[in-house]
Amino acid sequence: MGSSGSIGEVVAGARQGVAEAHRVVVKVGSSSLTTASGGLDADRVDALVDVLAKSRSGGEREIVLVSSGSIAAGLSPLGLRRRPKDLARQQAAASVGQGLLMARYTASFARYGVRVGQVLLTSDDMARRAHHRNASRTFDQLLAMGALPVVNENDTVATDEIRFGDNDRLAALVAHLVHADLLVLLSDVDGLYDGDPARPGTSRISEVTGPADIAHVQIGSAGKAGVGTGGMVTKVEAARIAAAAGIPVVLTSASQAADALAGRDTGTYFHRTGRRSGDRLLWLQHASEPRGALTLDDGAVRAVVEGRKSLLPAGIAAVEGDFAAGDPVELRDAAGRAVARGLVNFDAKELPQLLGRSTRDLARELGPAYEREVVHRDDLVLLHD
Repeated sequence: MGSSGSIGEVVAGARQGVAEAHRVVVKVGSSSLTTASGGLDADRVDALVDVLAKSRSGGEREIVLVSSGSIAAGLSPLGLRRRPKDLARQQAAASVGQGLLMARYTASFARYGVRVGQVLLTSDDMARRAHHRNASRTFDQLLAMGALPVVNENDTVATDEIRFGDNDRLAALVAHLVHADLLVLLSDVDGLYDGDPARPGTSRISEVTGPADIAHVQIGSAGKAGVGTGGMVTKVEAARIAAAAGIPVVLTSASQAADALAGRDTGTYFHRTGRRSGDRLLWLQHASEPRGALTLDDGAVRAVVEGRKSLLPAGIAAVEGDFAAGDPVELRDAAGRAVARGLVNFDAKELPQLLGRSTRDLARELGPAYEREVVHRDDLVLLHD
């Protein structure tokens, strides 16, 4: 964000990298596919498909599409005037709308000889290692066979406890899951602005090199059409998650999708701010729902947070929840503040007899299986304010 020549060169180079990205995750919001009253807009769907099919023609680019719109598509057929607030009717609308959405994509991509495959996910699929690995294999196989995966949250069965909440965050996690080179977030706004884009005097932010660049920006939360759940807040958060995981992001409108994928100066480009981490750590931080909590003593907090060490039984003061070995749990300090999240190696029922005791004593009394960490440092991620 500046006018120096060096920054201009960085932007040009970054956009060139966009054009050369091999595996791309594209997320499109409900407002870009449907009418305000619900129901799919066939022309809008076809226009998006035209861009994506042409972008992947020649076989040099793979595209994964994360598409909202199932609930919105089901509103009109069910006689609903607006998105319902209760989960049961949302799930009913998703059940009707998901079939309509996939039928539309299937027919539209067929014009280019492209076969699509449906992938429905819940956050539970990201938060459990076996599900996570299986999802990764499914994506790899679909792409290897030349199909275009169309991803959505499994709204028909997801409960409040296992919902992503918005498809922007889902897209960021899918981008990491499939090892994407680029994430493109499409909505009804052509980028991030330094104020309300509807007001005169505001301007589009062309690039973001890090959180400090937009710390002063007031980011709105409501979409124009009123049929989605996101807004600019969720898109910027998704961009932050992806960028921190080493994946650059372009945020722009669906009408600018072709320019965005070609690397032209459209929308807002978020530079990668971190390196790729292990798959488990990203979903552990952003997708997992803790099944319980462990309260640590001060020494254990220091060991985990400052020393980046594993959590041992001796440092645990209390246990909450009903969890099984392998579940994600929250690690809290004495004041109840969550400091980390990790995968626990014991069931909740096993832990009370282990608290405050050394692994050597436990191994001597209970056997060698108990001479291990409660949470290994490789299965632990720190939570920052």
